[in-house]
Amino acid sequence: MQRIKTLFITGVSSGFGHALAQQALAAGHRVIGTVRSETDLQVFEQLSADRAYGVLLDVTDFARIDSVVAATETAHGPVDVLVNNAGYGHEGIVEESPLEEMRRQFDVNVFGAVAMIKAFLPYFRQRRAGHILNITSMGGTITMPGIAYYCGSKFALEGISDTLSKELQPFNIIVTAVAPGSFRTDWAGRSMRRTQRSIDDYDALFDPIRTAREARSGKQPGDPQKAAQAMLQVIASPTPPAHLLLGSDALSLVRDKLSRAASEIDQWEALTRSTDG
Repeated sequence: MQRIKTLFITGVSSGFGHALAQQALAAGHRVIGTVRSETDLQVFEQLSADRAYGVLLDVTDFARIDSVVAATETAHGPVDVLVNNAGYGHEGIVEESPLEEMRRQFDVNVFGAVAMIKAFLPYFRQRRAGHILNITSMGGTITMPGIAYYCGSKFALEGISDTLSKELQPFNIIVTAVAPGSFRTDWAGRSMRRTQRSIDDYDALFDPIRTAREARSGKQPGDPQKAAQAMLQVIASPTPPAHLLLGSDALSLVRDKLSRAASEIDQWEALTRSTDG
């Protein structure tokens, strides 16, 4: 029988966070979820009268995170799983997109996640137990024109997750980077921040990509509820993966990227080796 766990999930008002909270509660787990408005808090807590607890927190409010986590551990007991789900996508050509948009993208997707991890690690390390799920993206391995800031943030979180998994192994703390493909969430719709177009030279390359992405929003192949069920399997596994792709599109695109990377490494092997000694 599966052990009941306490999950702390950032960003439970929509997307993967909402789906995971729903599935975890249905499976009998307790969920503490962060939201950014009192209305969202009330809606979340209505999912379960005695096992859903809302917390008002923006993950970029770095000064509050330590005290929120301390209060959570005091009020609800040990948290077993931290799920860094809060995040969003920025769309825009690099030359057109202000640096401030990049700072915001990294504040939420990278610094917010790391701040949450750093707040929970003393508790996990003391207990010699804990599981961290970082929701990254297939965009943490593959890239496409127009989402450089987003891909950069997910590449960063992938690298941090992989390094953390090695640092925390002696303490029985597991880190899993969960990398979804295209799912029916708000990522390409309401949640996405889009920089206005300003340079005609990029029209032919990027306009069809932006139009296609907007048209596909809500029609992606991935089911967030099935993604949530997959994440619960990872949480329940005695040997969770360090990295998990979700979705057949992520599988094919990432495999293709890795295959092309291996071929390029082979092609330039002689020049690579020439720099030794």
